[in-house]
Amino acid sequence: MKQQEEITFQTLANNDDIQLGYLDNEIAIVDSIQQFTQINSAHVTMNAIVICTRGKVQAQMNGIQMELHQNQVAVVPQNVTVTDVMVSPDFDLKGLFLTNRILRSFLREKINIWNDMMYIQRQHIVTMDEDEMMFYTHFYDMLTLSIDRGKDNPYYTDVIEALLRSVVLGLCGAMKTMLPAVDHDISSTDGHFQRFLDLLHTTKVKHRPVEAYANDLCISPKYLTAICKKNSGKTANEWITEHVLEDIRYYLKHTDLSIKQICDELGFPNPSFFGKYVKDHFGLTPLEFRSK
Repeated sequence: MKQQEEITFQTLANNDDIQLGYLDNEIAIVDSIQQFTQINSAHVTMNAIVICTRGKVQAQMNGIQMELHQNQVAVVPQNVTVTDVMVSPDFDLKGLFLTNRILRSFLREKINIWNDMMYIQRQHIVTMDEDEMMFYTHFYDMLTLSIDRGKDNPYYTDVIEALLRSVVLGLCGAMKTMLPAVDHDISSTDGHFQRFLDLLHTTKVKHRPVEAYANDLCISPKYLTAICKKNSGKTANEWITEHVLEDIRYYLKHTDLSIKQICDELGFPNPSFFGKYVKDHFGLTPLEFRSK
């Protein structure tokens, strides 16, 4: 049977080998996740921000090769599969895991910068210089102090969230400098596009027509396709297909579900239609792709 770690708030809380600095229903701060280095494959269900404090790690994220070195930050959106993990003997890092709701509340209108970085540019590594690293190290020390000594404060959770929001906003500012020089101020078309991306990443059954997504957004399919093209250079259908293929790749490569079960999970009408879809896009049948 294929071994894959499902990284959720619950699994973090239940793992005695994980050193947690803070945990509630929407935020987890992990002081050490070296135990995960023993896992070849992991499905990360939350948004993650991890900083390499020593050594380096190599892995594939949804099939894309990544390498993280000391003083670099990996920014990972929710529901990605990390495979082929290889770490140096001295590797260590710290991690922040966030639900979509709390991330949106931290970034507010700046969530479009996160989405642009994650889903359009697909840049997931931010490099910090020594001064920036020193700043975040001191900030982490202040956060740890607030967590350890502030439990009697009636506004304890608010204080923690305010500090974390400052960290995430600072990181978002660094991400913005890495993006192409365009206006990221929110507009109605940008807002619809960002909500479309949110739908794609929170909806379990993504294999739906453009009309279904447009109905969820209360706009016309033609308008949805137009704003997708304007904001990303890709049509709505291209976005949908890309994410459906990522789900297919995940289920075929990293689960033991039968073809019929995968077909049902992903919302295809029958295995025959699913097989044709896989053949058309991957050039292989589902079983051939799984065994490749």
